[in-house]
Amino acid sequence: MNGGEKTRRRLFSLRQYIIFFLLMAFVISCCMLLFLNTMAESMGMSLRQEHIEEAAKVTFLNVLLLTLLCTVIDGIRRKFMVDRPVKKITKAAERIMKGDFSVRVPPLHGMEYMSGFDVIADYFNRMAEELSGTETLRTDFIANVSHELKTPLAVIHNYGTMLQQKDLPEEKRLEYAGAVTETSRRLADLITNILRLNKLENQQIYPDSHVYDLGEQLCGCLLSFETAWEEKELEIDTDIEEGILAEADEELLSLVWNNLFSNAVKFTGPGGRISLSLKGDGDYAIVQVSDTGCGIPPEAGRHIFERFYQGDTSHASQGNGLGLALVKRVMDIVGGEISVVSQVGEGSSFTVKLRRVRDEKMEKDPA
Repeated sequence: MNGGEKTRRRLFSLRQYIIFFLLMAFVISCCMLLFLNTMAESMGMSLRQEHIEEAAKVTFLNVLLLTLLCTVIDGIRRKFMVDRPVKKITKAAERIMKGDFSVRVPPLHGMEYMSGFDVIADYFNRMAEELSGTETLRTDFIANVSHELKTPLAVIHNYGTMLQQKDLPEEKRLEYAGAVTETSRRLADLITNILRLNKLENQQIYPDSHVYDLGEQLCGCLLSFETAWEEKELEIDTDIEEGILAEADEELLSLVWNNLFSNAVKFTGPGGRISLSLKGDGDYAIVQVSDTGCGIPPEAGRHIFERFYQGDTSHASQGNGLGLALVKRVMDIVGGEISVVSQVGEGSSFTVKLRRVRDEKMEKDPA
């Protein structure tokens, strides 16, 4: 604390003392005058000037002593019950301002078990915890983005250098050019997903919601992967209940289905099976996407919805770890739920739960 601040605090304390003194002097003087007048009237006494002067002197000394005593007591109270908690909170705030999000304010119990400062400290600690988590996510996000961008750029640079070789056979030239094209596509997908995720995390309301047939959308999204599943000779099982309607942003939900189908095809070996089902359950629509792929280890299952997390590193070259983070964010926005059950070596099953829209006409007249 600098000299100017100390001087201001002293002047403030002196001003408080003077105000308190004048207030007590006024109150006690009024009380004394009222007491003396009442006593004189009730007893038929007449107060002489010397009596009044003596009483005034005694009253003044009493006011002075009481004011000084109350001021000292109030100063001690403020020091322990106000100044010390405020000092702890301000010091913690200064550390937060300098980027130290590990700081926490200890309990500030005063005369009451849970004082107002304890409430402030509790909210301050929650804020610091949230800031700490946000900073960790930001740091990890930057590190992961840097790594994910560096890898494909290095591949493009290496293959580009090899393409510059003289007398390069046509077969090798096509191979290197194909590798550059594929890596460029992966890099473009990565940037697209980063932008999508950033947009979703900063947008809460989507006005494009409308009622549409959920089964038709699922079938359309699944058919877009027909070439991929035919190349791996995968078996496709579908069980789509008709007439299930959803009210949501169709484009947003297409991100969910495309990511789930893409992962199912990616992680299922040749000759495997992918299953898609849509069922109505009261006011909800239940979508399940299952596969007979490699499965997810239990420790990885707790993190698969986090950014850049890839539980199966053997397939890391096929994705960028943002797909399921996008899926989870979309579910949060539309008010849906997503869960996964998986067994290593046997496959995974993702279940999405959405509110459905009841078609009253169809319920009354199924025909």
